[in-house]
This record gives sequence, C-alpha cells and structure tokens, in this order.
Amino acid sequence: MPLDIFVAMLTFSFAMAFTPGPNNIMLAASGVNFGFARTIPHMIGVTAGFLLLLVACGLGLGLVFAAVPALQVMLKIAGALYMLWLAFKVATAHAAREDGSGPAQPFTFWQAAAFQWVNPKGLVAALSAIAIYVRPGHERIDFPVMLAVLAVCTAGSVSTWAGFGVALRRLLREPRHARLFNGTMALLLVASIVPMVL
Repeated sequence: MPLDIFVAMLTFSFAMAFTPGPNNIMLAASGVNFGFARTIPHMIGVTAGFLLLLVACGLGLGLVFAAVPALQVMLKIAGALYMLWLAFKVATAHAAREDGSGPAQPFTFWQAAAFQWVNPKGLVAALSAIAIYVRPGHERIDFPVMLAVLAVCTAGSVSTWAGFGVALRRLLREPRHARLFNGTMALLLVASIVPMVL
C-alpha cells in the first residue's frame, strides 16, 4: 500500500473513531455511571461488532445496501428508534454506588456488538473506508491493513471515551450533577440521529 494512501486511511480512521458519535457518547456515560472495569464488555463489544460489520461489508453487504435502497430506509428507521430508546436509558441512568452496585446495568458485550449493525455512523465508516481505501486488484493487501488500522483506532477510541467518563465520575458524585450529565449525553445521542435522517 502506498504511503500516501496509508496516511490518508489512518487519518480517516482516527477521525471516524475518535469524533463524537453514538458509541462514544454511550461509552462516556457508561464510564461515569459504572466505572471503567464494568464498561470493558461494552468496549470490547463495540470493537468486535464494528470489525465484524467491516468484514461483512467487505464481503458484499455494502453492495446489497446499494442495490436495495429500501434496506437503507429500514436501517435508518430501526437505528433512529433504537437510539431514541438508548437516549432514554442514558437520561434515566443512575450512577452506580461505590460498591459497584446500582439500579442500572452497563451494556453487555452482545448488546454493544449488535448495536453496530444499526449504528449509522459505523455503517457509513465501514462502507466509506472500503470504497475509498481498498484498491481494486489489491484487496488481499489493502483490506487486512485497513482492518488492522480501524481495529487499533476503534480500541483506542473506546478506551479513551470510557476513560473520559471515568475522569468525570469524581466531579459528578452529586446526584444532581450526574443527572445533568446523563441528560446532556442523552440529548447529544438524540442530536446524532439528525444527520442520518436528513
């Protein structure tokens, strides 16, 4: 892979992984409400689910979406409804107590992995990366390199955003502040729906 393409792919991957989106917003909220250790299954689920989505798109799922526009509409509707439900869950979450117990539960590995399949930002990232950075005739080299780069960027991003939430946790011990934070995260999650439905 030429160096200029690799650098462009690295920049794209970093930007897609680290900029705010549904996954990162939920990971920050989980870090605040549940701490880093209890958010690990969520982080691993995001990473594994996204990489599986990327492989599926590379194997032809992207062509299916291009050939059947109705599937794109269905994905937008399902994704928007699910994200509204997640926003409600984030808004009504309660921070876990110091002993690690609490009324709410963090995302499981399977929930986080499944969410990648209705996450519009993840689908756009996967399809765009393949279309732009996998050169025809060089798939056996370009695709594994792209998969590795996106895996590293995604793992770094989920750890950073969960860690950001954990760093805020001490500042949000006051229940009123925690509720304000959760409400703000929920609003950001709702706002992230707007670009996908326009």
